[in-house]
Amino acid sequence: MTRRFAWLLTCFLFAGLSTPLHAEDKAPVKPLRVALYDAEGSTGKGVPRVKEILAKEKDVELIFFKPDDIRAGKLTGFDVVMFTGGSGSKQAEAIGEDGRAKVKEFMEAGGGYIGICAGAYLACSGFSWGVKVLNAKTASPKWRRGEGNVKLELTERGSALFGAPTGQFDVRYVNGPILVPAGGEQLPAFEPLAYFRTELAKNETPAGLMVNSPAIVAGTCGKGRVLVSSPHPEQTEGLEHFVPKAVRWVADKGSR
Repeated sequence: MTRRFAWLLTCFLFAGLSTPLHAEDKAPVKPLRVALYDAEGSTGKGVPRVKEILAKEKDVELIFFKPDDIRAGKLTGFDVVMFTGGSGSKQAEAIGEDGRAKVKEFMEAGGGYIGICAGAYLACSGFSWGVKVLNAKTASPKWRRGEGNVKLELTERGSALFGAPTGQFDVRYVNGPILVPAGGEQLPAFEPLAYFRTELAKNETPAGLMVNSPAIVAGTCGKGRVLVSSPHPEQTEGLEHFVPKAVRWVADKGSR
């Protein structure tokens, strides 16, 4: 064996030892863990639609949560807690005062909160039964505005978060909250991500109140992010991507 051949062989063996053998040797990416509330107060198509949408996301692990799970402090280790449509007050009653405190503790420690319709009501600080993670209340106690499609339009920040669509677009609405600032000092002001451009005003609810009011908003509570939607993008064809986009945003532990 010549000296040159021996030197080349040594270089080859050394290089082989320093090079990964397989791509599988890389550390797996930790999935985002989402606790989806599925119990009293969560009715309709919200839970099954979110399950269907997030099942397609490879980086999301979805776990169904009951009131006992929340009261027992099992949100620890999750990235996001999510409440969908139904009745916000019944969700609040089901998880109880201890459960509501656990949700707020989870948020203050850096967890994410997503609320859709009833879950948006539940987030508010303007109700005695709310989890008080969003500096918001409703513009009127008359909340039975009706069910149907309304027009939304994203803000610049909303477009950056959700992407399409641009301009005004249809979204399903079912008695979601008309949000206004609650005025409390313990939580920062929320930021609108979308506005209502048309309205429903049935059942003697005040007309004109809904048009140009916030439809989707974002805020913070302690170290955590909160995002709530008064209407139902998860039940609107073409808007399903709002759900995983929202999950990733509230789960982000980066700059606020």
